[in-house]
Amino acid sequence: MGAMGILLIVIEQLLKANGKNDIAVLANLAGIVIILITIIGMVSTLFDTVRAMFTM
Repeated sequence: MGAMGILLIVIEQLLKANGKNDIAVLANLAGIVIILITIIGMVSTLFDTVRAMFTM
C-alpha cells in the first residue's frame, strides 16, 4: 500500500511539473481506486479467515 501511494505521488508530481494537471488528477483517482480495490480484497480475505477459525 505504501509503495503504491509513493509511486502515485511521484507520478502526480511528474505530471504536474510537465503541465498536465488534468492527467495528474485522473492518475490520482485511478490510483486511489486501485488501492481501494486491493484493500477490499484484503478485508474479504480477513473475514473469510476469521469465519473459518470460528467454524471449527
